[in-house]
Amino acid sequence: MIDFKEVEIDDKNWIDPLLAAADMRGSQHNFTNIFTWSVIFNYRAAEVGDYLVVKGSMSDGAPFYLYPAGQGNLKLVFDAMREDSVNCGHEFILLGLFPENKVVLDILFPSSFTYTEMRDGFDYVYHLDQLVTLAGRKFSAKRNHINRFKKNYNWAFELISPENLAECWEMNVEWCKAHGCDEDVQLTNEYCAVRRCFENYTELDLEGGLLRIEGKVVAFTMGERLNSDTYDIHIEKAFDTFHGAYQMINREFAALVQKKYPELIYVNREEDMGFEGLRKAKLSYYPVRMEEKYIGKFVG
Repeated sequence: MIDFKEVEIDDKNWIDPLLAAADMRGSQHNFTNIFTWSVIFNYRAAEVGDYLVVKGSMSDGAPFYLYPAGQGNLKLVFDAMREDSVNCGHEFILLGLFPENKVVLDILFPSSFTYTEMRDGFDYVYHLDQLVTLAGRKFSAKRNHINRFKKNYNWAFELISPENLAECWEMNVEWCKAHGCDEDVQLTNEYCAVRRCFENYTELDLEGGLLRIEGKVVAFTMGERLNSDTYDIHIEKAFDTFHGAYQMINREFAALVQKKYPELIYVNREEDMGFEGLRKAKLSYYPVRMEEKYIGKFVG
């Protein structure tokens, strides 16, 4: 059996290099997401043949693995994962597979996997430059929201720092109360993951920005570099009562990312979790592509 361990903040030291070597583009292959969601999904991690292997549990308790990240002999890693599933007495299930991952699996294990689409888990990917400029007719509504925000409010944008982090957390708590987080399992889980981001903000090397109106924090966002060409937005919250706040925090932080990382091309804004309103909002920014994900079940 694979010797898995609980994911702790210090594991970032050995996990990050393996993720960087793999240069994968899905939000699940990111230490912050693995660490902050580890309590919800019971994530455990191990290094197998120069690969990161992560094992977790679905909401119904069924164990699963993420596609391994690293470089080396992938077949040996998959064989070890299959053996682990057999020894633990459960099915061999892989979660969050990309189309190209399916191709590799079908080469290594011909006719051995069945696949199911995970639409609620698709990542939304955008051109960074488009999020900054909002150029063209299709973004006219976004520009109008931003112009209205600028006209109506005495606002300021600033970086998140140890000095203002607590104010952002207070805003997040207020946002969750307004949106009934304690009445929705997914929002409750997200609340727990967001809290771990705040508690480990510096150790996770996160970056963020906030909006103030008359000194009060009304929006904030957090993210980090995902891979060689993409930035990952983990969190974005704004009060709906301030018209244009979401559009404004989105544009201001995108401009900051572009200035700091001019070599980056894309922004991954992660999944919509099946929330209709969130899906509509993310589609309204016209993603350049969707990172399709699938569940792969080994059937032998």
